[in-house]
Amino acid sequence: MSALARKALRDLGRLRSQAIAIALVVASGVATLVMSQSTWRSLELTRARFYADYAFADMWAAVKRAPETLAARLAAIDGVQAVETRLVAPATLRVPGFADPVRAVVQSLPVAGAPVLDRLYLRRGRLPAPNARDEAVLSDAFADAHRYRPGDRIQAIVHGRSQWFRVVGVASSPEYVYQIRPGSAFPDFKRFAILWTSRRGLEAALDMDGAFNTVALRLRPGVPAAAVAQRVDALLARYGGIGAYARDEQLSHRYLESELRQLAVMALLFPAIFLGVSAFLLNVVLTRLVGAQRGQVAVLKAVGYTDVDVARHYLGIVALIAAGGALLGVAGGAWLGHWMAGVYRDFFRFPFLDYRVGADVVASGLGVSLGATFAGTLQAVFGAMRLPPAEAMRPPAPERYRALLAERLGLQRWFAPTTRMILRQLERHPFKALLTVVGLALGCSIMMVGRFQNDAIDYLTQVEFYVGQHYDIAVDFTEPTARAALFELGALPGVTAVEPYRAVGVRLRHRARSYRTAIEGLPANGRLRTPMDVALRPVALPPDGLLLDAYLARMLGVRVGDVVDVDVLEGRRRTLLLRVAGTVDEYLGARAYMRLDTLDRALGDGALVSGAWLGAEPARQGAVMDALERRPRVAGMGERMASLRSFLDTMAESILVFTLVTLLLGGLINFGVVYNTARIALSERSRELATMRVLGFTEREVGAVLLGELGLLVLAAVPLGFAAGALLCWGMATAMQSDLMRIPVHFTSGTYAIAALATLAAAALSAAAVYRRVARLDLLAVLKAQE
Repeated sequence: MSALARKALRDLGRLRSQAIAIALVVASGVATLVMSQSTWRSLELTRARFYADYAFADMWAAVKRAPETLAARLAAIDGVQAVETRLVAPATLRVPGFADPVRAVVQSLPVAGAPVLDRLYLRRGRLPAPNARDEAVLSDAFADAHRYRPGDRIQAIVHGRSQWFRVVGVASSPEYVYQIRPGSAFPDFKRFAILWTSRRGLEAALDMDGAFNTVALRLRPGVPAAAVAQRVDALLARYGGIGAYARDEQLSHRYLESELRQLAVMALLFPAIFLGVSAFLLNVVLTRLVGAQRGQVAVLKAVGYTDVDVARHYLGIVALIAAGGALLGVAGGAWLGHWMAGVYRDFFRFPFLDYRVGADVVASGLGVSLGATFAGTLQAVFGAMRLPPAEAMRPPAPERYRALLAERLGLQRWFAPTTRMILRQLERHPFKALLTVVGLALGCSIMMVGRFQNDAIDYLTQVEFYVGQHYDIAVDFTEPTARAALFELGALPGVTAVEPYRAVGVRLRHRARSYRTAIEGLPANGRLRTPMDVALRPVALPPDGLLLDAYLARMLGVRVGDVVDVDVLEGRRRTLLLRVAGTVDEYLGARAYMRLDTLDRALGDGALVSGAWLGAEPARQGAVMDALERRPRVAGMGERMASLRSFLDTMAESILVFTLVTLLLGGLINFGVVYNTARIALSERSRELATMRVLGFTEREVGAVLLGELGLLVLAAVPLGFAAGALLCWGMATAMQSDLMRIPVHFTSGTYAIAALATLAAAALSAAAVYRRVARLDLLAVLKAQE
């Protein structure tokens, strides 16, 4: 072993506590990188395999009622490889011991047996017999939530009629990886289910013998979906088609794609923060190590070692610290990634998981960590290389003394001698103090990021479920219905208010941009459902024109006053020209709004409604739900508070995972920065502190000089950390926003308190460790060290 190698090991031995702290920060950065990258790639691989093995369709189209003979004409469209028709109907399930309404989709299976497209992955049991009208396969998430097993019976209200099914299997499907009911923004495993049953049984229930209302298509590779969609729409238009859509508009796929994009953002953002902090820490440690070893550097150069040898020596110390942290981070990241991927698998209901940590992920973790730490320490290494031997052999020039600002202002009598020492040290080394404050602020900001998602979701639920919604029950009809149905709803015992709405599927176009969504027609003076602006004030519906969600307006590139083309996807399938009259700010979905009477005039098909919002007496709400279940025109209903409970239940686990991981890693950064700052300050000022002890200062007074400086830096860093944390959260929210959900940037006082307390706790632990070293200073050895 060379002399420089032995010196490097001895230096590491002396710096072992600091090296361990820095290695843990490096490990945190590499762990987040490996965790995020491996989870993201594994989910991508799992999705691709599930889609391919179970024949996920490329296109779907819904229709009011079309003859089965039309399937052959659809299959003849150029570019279509396979066609499968089916029946799909909304339903309501009754679950013993569960009071909340359960909405469901009942979907037919081919008469011949297993589907050709969107095949089922049977977790338990079997498929229904072809002619068995009372057998069904149940979606796995709902079955697990309510502990249904093959052989159990379940009651469903389909088309207003009660029917009992015997569960013969439990399955998942690529069509429902994200098991979310239409119109919702989040999955609800307890209150939404999919039932697959025989075609014959569903034909009888819906009176659709020899007909279909949904078709799935597989396209040949390379065929543009838009051209095929136009041909499909042309064939289905006379049968009440509402527009074909490809995978990028399929509900489950869109949500899954959005979640994977957010995971990709995290895979870039968090490792960059952690590795940046580790590079900063290594730069500070190495710069001060080189400064403390000026004489040793001079001797090395004097006896023949070159500048490159010296640089290699210090880079070797950096490499050992970074490599140790990186290896620990790879192992920790692989474990965390497997855990995270399992959480996502259960959330997305993948039947299997192709989890793997690729060699390229490991290589990128090691390479990025070493690259970041080397880049952060180059300045210190170049400083050692440029140090002339003759100059290095002399001790550094004494610092120039000047009076404190407080002393120049005549305020010195208000400060104790130890306080003046602290202020003098900070004023003489402002850049060093600034770097320390920045490092501490970054640690504090990470703690804010850890709590941010919890605050954001709490705020989102308040806005969406309390400020914008005031109804108790939402009712959806099977098809647009005359407004006379509202009188029937209002006559139900327990109903206190009824407000209609109409939802019309449209494609909005502006220049080269387009987006498929729905226009919701609302009453002019409605109170149960009100669009809001950014200040949470109700937005009045204009007498003509559209109100667009602000995010949707940005996607289309339109402003207030612009005109958009509106292709109506149902009824007479008109194309309207409508002016953008204003915008609203919502966090879920990207919708458009109009006054109900204005929408009726534009569509020209009479005063129709798609459903209604009801106010109900709390004590009679259950009776109202029971009465609605028996009406054949009611496709589904939901209670607002049940929707809120399901939202919180669904988000709770993912929020908890994100918060725990982020707070843990943020705590490591906090401790790493604070502890290194304190240890470096102790090593730099040990001679001064020992001199103070010899002169008669007590241990407490000496400790106050060192730790008082640290305390001031921590207090200065906390508000800066608040600002940095807010900026990080804003950047994260901006990067993760989509047409499905926007995360509000909102913080509670609790988040600021946790970030501040965590930083102060890290400072207290570090201070306790350093104070013990101050008490154990060997005064004689320290004072002789520079002689």
